[in-house]
Amino acid sequence: MNGADGRRVSVEKRPAFESPAVLATPVTPPASMPRPAATGFGAGLVVARVVAGIAWLVGLGLQWDTVVREEIDLVLEPGTDEAAASDLVLLVLLVAGAIVLAAELLLAVLIWFGSNWARITVMCFSTISIAVAWIDSVTGSTEITLRTTFVTLALDILVLLALSSRNARAYAQRPRVRVILHRRWAGGPALRRRRGH
Repeated sequence: MNGADGRRVSVEKRPAFESPAVLATPVTPPASMPRPAATGFGAGLVVARVVAGIAWLVGLGLQWDTVVREEIDLVLEPGTDEAAASDLVLLVLLVAGAIVLAAELLLAVLIWFGSNWARITVMCFSTISIAVAWIDSVTGSTEITLRTTFVTLALDILVLLALSSRNARAYAQRPRVRVILHRRWAGGPALRRRRGH
C-alpha cells in the first residue's frame, strides 16, 4: 500500500482464522478510548431494527382482517364475538411488540454509551433470530423474501458483525472512571457557618 508521499507502507493484516483462545484474550483499552465506528454503526442498526419493527406492527394492524381471513379462514363480521376476540388478540400483539421494541431501543442507547451487557444481549438475540430464520427457511415454513424476513435477517447479520468486532468489544470493556459524590452531613461545620450559626 502506498502512502500520501508515494512510499510503500506496510499494513498488518489479520489472519483469516484465529483460535478462540486468541479471540478471548482480555483487552485493556484506555479509559479515554473514543467511540469506534463499529459501536456507533451497531447501535444505529439496532435503531433501524426498531424502525422496521414499528413498520411491521403498523402493517399488521392495517391488514389484520386480511391476515385472519387468510391464515385461519375466518371472515370477521363487525359486532360479533369473533370480531371482539380478534381485536383483543391484535391489541395484545401490538402491546407486546411495542414493549419489545422499547426494550430494543433502550439497548441501542446503552450500546451507544458502551454497555457491554447490552452489546452481548443484542448479539445473543441476533444469533437466535438468524438461527430461527435459517430453520424456518430449511424446513420450508417461511421463505426469506423482501416481504417476509429478509430485511430483519440482514439487519441481524450486520448487527452481529458490527458489535462482535474487536473495537466494539474493547470500547465496551474499557475501564470506567467512577465519580463518587459525597454528601455533607447536615450538621457539619461548613453548613452551620453557611446558615449563620
